[in-house]
Amino acid sequence: MLRHPENWRWHRAGPVAGLVLCFFVTGAQAAEFGGQLLGYRSEVQYLLGQHVKLVALVAFFSIGLGVPLGIWLSRPGMRRYSEGVMQLLNIGTTVPTLAKLAIAMLFFGLGTGSAVIGLTIATLMPIVRNTCVGLQNVSPELLDAARGLGMRHAQILWRVEFPNALNVIVSGIRTSITYATGTAALAFLIGGGGLGELIFTGIDINEPAMMLAGAITTCLLAVTVDLLLYQIQYWLIPRGVNPYRPLRT
Repeated sequence: MLRHPENWRWHRAGPVAGLVLCFFVTGAQAAEFGGQLLGYRSEVQYLLGQHVKLVALVAFFSIGLGVPLGIWLSRPGMRRYSEGVMQLLNIGTTVPTLAKLAIAMLFFGLGTGSAVIGLTIATLMPIVRNTCVGLQNVSPELLDAARGLGMRHAQILWRVEFPNALNVIVSGIRTSITYATGTAALAFLIGGGGLGELIFTGIDINEPAMMLAGAITTCLLAVTVDLLLYQIQYWLIPRGVNPYRPLRT
């Protein structure tokens, strides 16, 4: 049985019209939701400043503690103890971040200080391990050549070992700071401020726009920090010891 041409045209046009209508409805809903997100821009700007300050403090203390500790553990006299210290520090990594923040709050009270201490403990392990392992894996031939040139231990460390291990060290720093940027949202739960205020308040009052305003900003900030640290790693480490910048042929 042949269909009437007009019925055939309507039969084909129906799904297309439905898709177009669905597209416009979805677009209108997305525009409305985007307007709700933009309604929190002043809160986002204020809390973003708190979040960046918190991450900067964590980065300062984790690098300031982690790199010297990794150097100390890499020395020949400490190598037999290094793995035990690593396992001890690994406890700070395996324990959930929220538990570390709660323990810090228990000893130091509510506030940014407790959040910085808890997040520093959480991010210390990659820096210490990468520093220690990077220095221990410097080629023995390079060390022998440095000794043959009459270099002292301190000169060998800073002129030979450290430059050759710098890429591994910076990779650990990059991992730790990016992790701290994302998990710093939990600092709100112990009075540390930051973008977690929007996330957890939005969850508490069932306001998806508020929650997503904080969550999206936190994700974008973490990605931005990682890209920035990658650029620092790319340009800071010279050719020859930087796998991202191979020697020109």
